[in-house]
Amino acid sequence: MNTEKLTFYQNCMRTISSEEDLLLLESREAARLLFHMCVIRNFENTLLQLQGEGVFEGPLHTSIGQEAVAVGAMMALEARDRVNGSHRAHHHFIAKTLNQQLAADWDPRTDPTPLAAKPILINMFAEILGLAAGCCGGRGGSMHLIAPEAGFYGSNGIVGGGIPAAVGMAFAQQKKRSGSVVVSFFGDGAINQGAFHEAANLAGLWNLPIIFFVENNLYAVGTHIEKASAVSELAVRGISYGMNCRIVDGMDVVGVYQTVREAVSDLRTGGKPYLVEAKCYRHMHHDSAIAGSAYGYRTRAEEQSWKERDAVSNFPKLLSRYQLLVEKEIEDIVNGAREIVSTALEELVGSARPRRIPAAAWPDARTKEDGLRSTGEEFSAVSFLEPKHREHRLMKYVDVIADVTRRWLRKDERVFIIGEDVANFRQGPYGATRGLMDEFPDRVINTPISEAGFVGLAYGSCLDGLLPIVEIMFPDFVLVAADQFFNQIAKARHMYGNRIDIPLVVRTRVAIGTGMGPQHSLDPVGLFSLFSGWRIVAPSRAIDYIGLFNSSMVSRDPVLILEHHSLYHRTYEVPPPAEWDYCIPFGKARVARRGEDLTVLIYGGMTQRLLDMEEELQAAGVDAEIVDLRSLDPLSLDLQTIVASMERTGRLAIVEETASSQGLSGHLLRCLQDQCHRLLKRPPKLISSPDIPVASSKVLEQATIVSNEAIVAGLAECGGKGK
Repeated sequence: MNTEKLTFYQNCMRTISSEEDLLLLESREAARLLFHMCVIRNFENTLLQLQGEGVFEGPLHTSIGQEAVAVGAMMALEARDRVNGSHRAHHHFIAKTLNQQLAADWDPRTDPTPLAAKPILINMFAEILGLAAGCCGGRGGSMHLIAPEAGFYGSNGIVGGGIPAAVGMAFAQQKKRSGSVVVSFFGDGAINQGAFHEAANLAGLWNLPIIFFVENNLYAVGTHIEKASAVSELAVRGISYGMNCRIVDGMDVVGVYQTVREAVSDLRTGGKPYLVEAKCYRHMHHDSAIAGSAYGYRTRAEEQSWKERDAVSNFPKLLSRYQLLVEKEIEDIVNGAREIVSTALEELVGSARPRRIPAAAWPDARTKEDGLRSTGEEFSAVSFLEPKHREHRLMKYVDVIADVTRRWLRKDERVFIIGEDVANFRQGPYGATRGLMDEFPDRVINTPISEAGFVGLAYGSCLDGLLPIVEIMFPDFVLVAADQFFNQIAKARHMYGNRIDIPLVVRTRVAIGTGMGPQHSLDPVGLFSLFSGWRIVAPSRAIDYIGLFNSSMVSRDPVLILEHHSLYHRTYEVPPPAEWDYCIPFGKARVARRGEDLTVLIYGGMTQRLLDMEEELQAAGVDAEIVDLRSLDPLSLDLQTIVASMERTGRLAIVEETASSQGLSGHLLRCLQDQCHRLLKRPPKLISSPDIPVASSKVLEQATIVSNEAIVAGLAECGGKGK
């Protein structure tokens, strides 16, 4: 057997700054680097004091020891560049926002206490303390900070959770040809998360302008990197994704600055993505003022050796030694940074000791729901209507999906479609993107099988101005990307204080009854309804699909569109194409059939199924009023239409095809409990499939899905003649 040593073409190296690099700094640049590091150190030490005084509760992941990483990196960026961070991101936030807020010609040597820095620090203190003046109105706290105006698009409490969104922002910048660069900061623990690898592969595959920046402080809480990673040099992992890889001393602010500046310059001219690993150290334990050695996972000798390399202590000595700054300038800058932090806190909570939060500084409890959803102002110019049945033509449901999507691709260049196989077979996996890949080859985009990666990418891209449509081939695959769907997208607007819009549409096809088996037959309606950030719609006919899809594309909230396989090849009446710009409002149900005996609540594929059972229901003496919910998330349920029907019939049934524990009935009954007690002549009837995974065997599958006979019997028992 012959073997051949492979030489990778990727550029992977360790960068080390020199005396010459230091001397290349202008004195004003050196002064700014020092000021920013000192501000961060004083800010973090002040937070630890506040924690010790019991002024606030919650986690506190300080960046003491890692200041040089953020300050050096941010100095290499421009205002147009984007950044997101991890749960330990105070230093990123301060460094990025200070660079944005302070004038380009500001010089700490002549102005060591710049007033423009104070609002940033007040805003940040307020957020971490949970106060109304915080960047998220107190909702985010220490781990969830955001400043879109400064290009800081969120720190994140989920380890690795924000990385795919950063790739989405880089995707958006590439599409816009803006020349902007994105930097995603995360710790050594996050590099073992699947989200990193999925996102890194997409970035490498599409050559996106992004720096993955891992701050390797050696410990994920208390687990040393040697016990968590099979390779000690984390940067080499970028080789497998076609990246340029750099390793730099994270205690060397000049080295970090030079490394990131080189990477940014390369990326602006189309270079490959970068994975930068900064070797650094957090002086404190994971989330407290106590040293890690007190917990036994590292030694005092190790901590002392890293403190001797501390950038905040050593950088001023270098500046003095090489005469970039004189001692008086250094002293003024150090004192000025301390003063600006102190006065910012005093302006927020006063100077009295012990420090206490003024009652007026807390958020108004009545605003607790603000930001769960968009205000709806995006619909102010939209005409809502229910199309009349005139001059209609017949079309298949699935062809309507493709054609209404085509209309949006044509009229708004920000729209793109992303998913597995969406640009294959000339129609996508099941026909819903038929012909779109020919007309829009750059905007109908196939992805690898990496749901967390491309869903997170879509989320990040909509934060930066694009309008993504994501196709999830089967709803079960949502669970593979659960963090992105539920911890990230669903919570983002509220968590970040209503400061971002999330115009994201996700389509998925419910495949119950197709023999696909237990892992391809999920109806995710109950799952998504657990998270108030999501809107959910289930069009039961083509004419509704057009109007609800249009509303979903106008919306600034994330929308899940549920499409049932049983509808795909059914033919429906639709208006002429020239009349397809109508919207159907969220939260408006449709009475699909008038009846007198009982109110039946249904949605999606079950609506058509029940309408097709007309003769069976009549034979059983059931005159049902069928209410097609259309909007399914609890905040959008059309209670007015439902209650009006219940008032007339006095009886209620809820029919779902999905398993009883996975459907909407629990939410519906909770919302209707007062009306049920007041209006109903008998308890409501719930009809659904049993809590059994849907089998592949045709016989077992049919035995699992609620049958027509069971539905008729249940409705007859609830509201048949004479009941």
